[in-house]
Amino acid sequence: MKKIALIPARYAATRFPGKMMAVLGGKTIIWRTYESARNTGVFDEVMVVTDSDVIYNEIVSNGGKAVMSKKEHESGSDRIAEAVEDMEDVDIVVNVQGDTPFTQKEPLEKLLQVFEGETGKNVQVASLMQVLTDWKDIEDPNFVKVVVDKDFNALFFSRSVLPYPRDKAVNTTYYEHIGVYAFRRSALLQFTRTPMSPLEAAEKIECLRYLENGISLKMVVTDYMGVEIDTPEDLERASRYLENK
Repeated sequence: MKKIALIPARYAATRFPGKMMAVLGGKTIIWRTYESARNTGVFDEVMVVTDSDVIYNEIVSNGGKAVMSKKEHESGSDRIAEAVEDMEDVDIVVNVQGDTPFTQKEPLEKLLQVFEGETGKNVQVASLMQVLTDWKDIEDPNFVKVVVDKDFNALFFSRSVLPYPRDKAVNTTYYEHIGVYAFRRSALLQFTRTPMSPLEAAEKIECLRYLENGISLKMVVTDYMGVEIDTPEDLERASRYLENK
């Protein structure tokens, strides 16, 4: 199977405009993300897909690979789908969010493994999640929560506390959805041809489009993946994480 990583990156982020070009430990966030994905060694190719000349030049001038997207997109998956439209030799596409500068090898290997063997033939989309233990994070809408069935297929994603602990005596595990997706190429192209769904529009969580259209997402539990940078406060957390690392 040919496996590629595509990193969608737009400049005009709502909560943190220009965050991809913010500096983290002497390097821009987008370059750190590209570099960490490439250094895992699990992909045949790594590429940034962007609507920004600034981001494009940042990647190419440092020796990386980037392509310009032709139009505005509702989600990162829509953006990378444009890029793979003509890549007919690609089997698995991994969407690595541009604001995840600490991408690691082991979680990506676990994610790709779910597509292998007999059981993997039925998997169309997979993603990562990690355990949340701090109640402040569980309540934070910037942390997308996911609940799963006994086979670790996603049941729902939400920015709200999910599940709600009405009975506090029940030992509940909370999972944070990590925005790294793996798709079969056909599933990704089908996604971008399907209109935005109502729940996706309300929550601003793109994977709800799959669930609303009856497509399962296989979830993979991983250890801590570092810091996803959505806000200036996250950048401060990432700086502290990098110093400690």
